[in-house]
Amino acid sequence: MLPLDFSAATSIATDEVLRTDPELATVHEHLQRADPTGHRFAKVLRDTIDQLLNGEATGRYDWKDLFKTEKTHAGTLVEINLQHEFRFPDGDVMDYCIAGIEVDCKYSQKFGSWMIPPEAMGHLCLLVWADDYKSLWSAGLFRVRDEWLNHGGNRDSKLTVKAEHRSQIVWLWRNADLPENVLLHMDPGDRDAVFSSNSGQQRLNELFRRVQQRRIGRNVIRTVARQKDYMKRVRGNGGSRSALRPAGILIMGDYESHRRIAEQLGLPPSREGEFVSARVAIAQSHHSNLPRATIDGREWVVATAEDPPEMAPKLPSTSSLI
Repeated sequence: MLPLDFSAATSIATDEVLRTDPELATVHEHLQRADPTGHRFAKVLRDTIDQLLNGEATGRYDWKDLFKTEKTHAGTLVEINLQHEFRFPDGDVMDYCIAGIEVDCKYSQKFGSWMIPPEAMGHLCLLVWADDYKSLWSAGLFRVRDEWLNHGGNRDSKLTVKAEHRSQIVWLWRNADLPENVLLHMDPGDRDAVFSSNSGQQRLNELFRRVQQRRIGRNVIRTVARQKDYMKRVRGNGGSRSALRPAGILIMGDYESHRRIAEQLGLPPSREGEFVSARVAIAQSHHSNLPRATIDGREWVVATAEDPPEMAPKLPSTSSLI
């Protein structure tokens, strides 16, 4: 989570809005209690973008490759998926009823371009933004008032928030980390190498070989493998985990034992449905400054460029280290 980027003036405006709008303050408190870190919200946005890309069927990983109709549908999917995640009741006139208060939901891939319908006038809006290229997202609450809106005169009579009045948005999370779309952000040459094979298994092997020490989400696996049994292709017994062991590469999943090993090695631990790969080496004297993990009775470190490849240890498959 990135730090909030409020100026002092914005912080004062936020405090004033919360003080003078009890309904907004109530919804704000409810949402922060439901998701104090923002991780649930971020996962919904990541999953929604991936749902639109539909990589398993299409091989797509880039927002610009979506059809216009799919991009238009993104707002509806965000609204539906947030409601499913947080179990918001339906509103009578707006999308949700949160803590007994009517709240509309508006999503935009371009910051500030939320399209607010006239019927939302006077109500609260949950304004959501996510950008896969920046790997950032934001969500805030806004009381819809005519004097704070641009009247663009589009055919649907929808309105946008005036830039000078965005200080009236009370941010729940601002410029927070969106789980990375690894395929979008990896080196183009490496990406071409991953997709060069006709074999889904070989593509996955190349992915874990070339994208190390970074979280790789389930949708990336699905998009690269393009096979129904894509998760099986990661594991041992013929999957990438066993194929890459001779090269010294570990593929750590979201088991608690794997997460602890990743943390001990100084790597980002996998979250639900994620993997992290890294080439490792048995700890030697020249590794004195590197974090170490004990695996299968020996100490291991993330290999340096000078370390020759050696057989990686077998990872534990249960929730405790063995």
